[in-house]
Amino acid sequence: MSNTIVGEALPNIPWQDRPPTNENVVWRFSENPVIPRDIIPCANSVFNSAVVPFNDGFAGVFRIDDRSRNMRIHSGFSRDGIHFDIAPDPIEWNCDDPEIGHFIEAYDPRVCYLDGKYYVTWCNNYHGYTIGMGFTTDFKEFHQLENITLPFNRNGVLFPRKIGGKYAMFSRPSDTGHTPFGDIFYSTSPDLIHWGCHRHVMAPKKHSWQSTKIGAGPLPIETTEGWLTIYHGVLTSCNGFVYSMGAALLDLEQPWKVIYRTKPYLLSPQHLYECVGDVPNVVFPTAALADAATGRIAIYYGCADTVTGLAFCQVDELLEFMKANSEL
Repeated sequence: MSNTIVGEALPNIPWQDRPPTNENVVWRFSENPVIPRDIIPCANSVFNSAVVPFNDGFAGVFRIDDRSRNMRIHSGFSRDGIHFDIAPDPIEWNCDDPEIGHFIEAYDPRVCYLDGKYYVTWCNNYHGYTIGMGFTTDFKEFHQLENITLPFNRNGVLFPRKIGGKYAMFSRPSDTGHTPFGDIFYSTSPDLIHWGCHRHVMAPKKHSWQSTKIGAGPLPIETTEGWLTIYHGVLTSCNGFVYSMGAALLDLEQPWKVIYRTKPYLLSPQHLYECVGDVPNVVFPTAALADAATGRIAIYYGCADTVTGLAFCQVDELLEFMKANSEL
């Protein structure tokens, strides 16, 4: 039992105990990849997707690059968080404004339950890469809202509750291409439309696994000690970018203030499905399920921009690891 996670019990969280020979604080699901690249006929790849509790099971929004190499997002459901039924067609957004209702690409979604709705953020292409937002209540009908940043920006991640009476979000300002830089910023909004009061959170760290750029991953998890934030970091190797997973603990009321930050990575591309694919050497976390009753956390992550993996950790163990292995 654990009293560290602030939230609801999730007794049906997907889970696998750490193998006896594994001493890592985060460990992989033995049946990875949990979502194969060809789960629906049109798919070239399924990765960088979001899963949340829904009714008696789970639902989500999934990045699917199709066989024409269009980047789209699809909805889907699961009874157990492991076996998924994904819609064969991309999400069609209801939008009152045709100016923002048209976009060329949609990818890397996150899903956040707020005010009785499931809000979806994703990387949009509105005259450049920006963060789109919409909502659903049933994962069947989706309503598009205003884009929440100007170009160029990626990795828009909402907080699961208001902070200081305002909605809150992470983002990672970028550029027109495959950004060779990037810091995490924090912004607030009174209405989920107008965003401001921007604060710098974290920058890349030289000579490390996160030396080129960083970006927010799953929704922050509220704990009694702060916001547990799982993120990705990138280094530039002689063979290109390498994406790995790390974590930070942030102040509950001022989340731009970092308390701890993992010096070593938690997970890096080491298995074949993480090293070999359309984009090699990628571990890219985008969703996390948390059970407040047991402290269990299940993390979904994209693997080599091709398939979806699942990993596990225990919140108290992770926090202790962070305290013993932190570098701000």
